[in-house]
Amino acid sequence: MSDRITTLDNRFGYAVSGEERNKVLRNTYWLLSLTMIPTVLGAWIGVQTGIMSAMSPGISMMVFLVGAFGLMFAVEKFKNSAAGVPILLAFTFFMGMMLSRLVGSILGLNNGASLIMLAFAGTGGVFFGMATLSTIIKRDLSSMGKFMFIGMIMVLIAMIANIFLQSSALMIALSVIVIGISSAFILYDLKRVRDGEETNYISATLGVYVSLYNVFSNLLALLGIFGGERD
Repeated sequence: MSDRITTLDNRFGYAVSGEERNKVLRNTYWLLSLTMIPTVLGAWIGVQTGIMSAMSPGISMMVFLVGAFGLMFAVEKFKNSAAGVPILLAFTFFMGMMLSRLVGSILGLNNGASLIMLAFAGTGGVFFGMATLSTIIKRDLSSMGKFMFIGMIMVLIAMIANIFLQSSALMIALSVIVIGISSAFILYDLKRVRDGEETNYISATLGVYVSLYNVFSNLLALLGIFGGERD
C-alpha cells in the first residue's frame, strides 16, 4: 500500500502515485548517465580540433548562450515526444564542445589529467550528497526555485561583464557562487521528482545535467587556478 501513496501534482491537478514518481526518478538517473557519453565525446572532439580555442572569449560566450538556450528550449518543447531524448543528447554534445576550451587548458598543465579526475570525483560527491539529502528532507523546497533562478541570472550577467573586466578575483568568487547555487538546484530538482511535482524525466534530466555541468566546469576552473602545476 505504501507504494500507492499519492501526492498532488500542483501543476496538472492530478495525483501522482509513489510508483510513478519512482519510475520518473529511475528514468532520470538512467538518462543522466547516458548524457555523459555525448558530453565526453563533444569535449574530446573540441580538444582535438581546437575549434573553441580558435574563438575569442566574447564570440565563444555568444555561441554558448545562443546554442545552449536554443537547445534547452527545444528539449522542453519536444520533451513529450520521441524527439525529446535525441535533442537532449545533442544538447549535451554541444555542452561538451563548449567545455573543450577549459579541458584543453587544464590538460596543458603537468597534472591536468589528475585535476580533471578530481573535479569529476568532486562533482560526483556533490551529486550523491544532494541525492541523499533529497530523500531525507521532508519540507517543501518549491520556494527556493525563484530565488536560485534570480541568483543564477545575476551571476550570468556578472560573468558576461567579467569578459571585459578580466578580474581574476571576481571570476573565482563567481565560480564558488555557481557551485553553491548549482548544488542547491540539484537538490531542488531531485526533490521535485520525489514529491511528484516533476513528472517528465527528460525535463528533470535537463535540469540536473545543467547543474552538474556548472559544478564540474567551475570546480575544474578553481582546481586549475589553485592546484595547477606548470613548467
